[in-house]
Amino acid sequence: MTTGIATATTYSFTDEGFEGFLASRREPDWLSAQRRAAWEMFQQLSWPKQRGEEWSRTDIRLFHLDKFLGGAAAACEPVAASLSQGVELAGQSITYNGQVDPDQLRDDLRAKGVLFGSLERILADHADKLRPHLNRAFDANYDRFAALHAAFWSGGTVLYVPRGVVIDQPLHTMSVLANHAADLGRTLVILEDGAEATLLTELRSPEQTAVGLHCGAVELLVGRGAHLRYVSLQDWGQGVWHFSHQKALVGSNATIQWTIGALGSRLAKVNQHVALVGDGAQSQVNGVMFTENQQHLSYHTLQHHKAPNCTSDFLYKAALQDRSRTVWRGMIKVDPKAQKTDGYQRNDNLMLSTSARADSIPGLEIEADDVRCTHGSTSGRVDEELIFYARSRGLTRKEAIQMIVSGFFQKVFDRITIPTVREALGTTIAQRVREVGP
Repeated sequence: MTTGIATATTYSFTDEGFEGFLASRREPDWLSAQRRAAWEMFQQLSWPKQRGEEWSRTDIRLFHLDKFLGGAAAACEPVAASLSQGVELAGQSITYNGQVDPDQLRDDLRAKGVLFGSLERILADHADKLRPHLNRAFDANYDRFAALHAAFWSGGTVLYVPRGVVIDQPLHTMSVLANHAADLGRTLVILEDGAEATLLTELRSPEQTAVGLHCGAVELLVGRGAHLRYVSLQDWGQGVWHFSHQKALVGSNATIQWTIGALGSRLAKVNQHVALVGDGAQSQVNGVMFTENQQHLSYHTLQHHKAPNCTSDFLYKAALQDRSRTVWRGMIKVDPKAQKTDGYQRNDNLMLSTSARADSIPGLEIEADDVRCTHGSTSGRVDEELIFYARSRGLTRKEAIQMIVSGFFQKVFDRITIPTVREALGTTIAQRVREVGP
């Protein structure tokens, strides 16, 4: 893998910085107008406070935007990928500090009309195909972080698969963030009717102690009868502030399997939203979270049933050690016309320390009368009897705890149909488990 080299252009998140950023870009008027509207909204909004339910358990008073610069502020060392190890890929795209390296894509897929790689480049060359889809699953007015992203987004990746095209091998993207840099990349996936694809995405820092800012967005648009497997591994350095708005729109008789691994960052605040907008749509969301030191990961999820005969299946599991904290707030929302809904959500937490804390808030909002919706949550500590049993078979205490943690996540791993993803998540977590005192 080659080293990403920074560009000389950097900008602050100020009026002057915004004008310089806009002047440096060669974009159509409609996109510049979108950016200006978002910047005006950013100036009107304030940073979220711990007043409403969404932010009541997440404190960002130590976050200061003026400490970060947009644009590639520094050279970025290469980072080894995890999800793509041993996988024959259909294409790959690597981003360093928001700057995209040359893309790779199989020639036969290009011939079929597949677009993959730099969102900025492909948007410039194929605006007619991408403009109708950009921002379909993103609301720039949602909060100040969304407005900031909409004003300054750069870099990022797009995957466009035409009607009926099936990509039989995974595609892989990786965003690498250098120390003290900012990344405002966006992922846009468009599967037209009957298309199929698998996209593996990694967010990484060269060092576990790296400091930085990621303010991103993910839009997943799954057409009628299409099938998408989307995997995202967030493993930033533990000084990175991670904010992201993520949404999927799933059409009639389409399916999405969305798997997230959340292991890095200092503080993460992610909104993950799946909207089932077509009759018979199906979604499965799998989440693996592991926290240590004083990490704070906050995930707010929404399974929104807008159409009848849809199924949503959601399972998040988190293991916490040291003084770390997770917050999960989930909602199954069923609209009045979404009859025959089958919705499920579950969040389980394994405490590896008496100082760790997990907040779990499942919820239902049902406006239809012919549905089946269930939810649940559990939290507990490692059972000392299990540790004793494992040690009596010759394992050390640390090995015993690693085995228990692996078993705790196994139900999620079993749902992941890509072997390399299971192995990467399992190996990374096992390496971070430390011995828990009796």
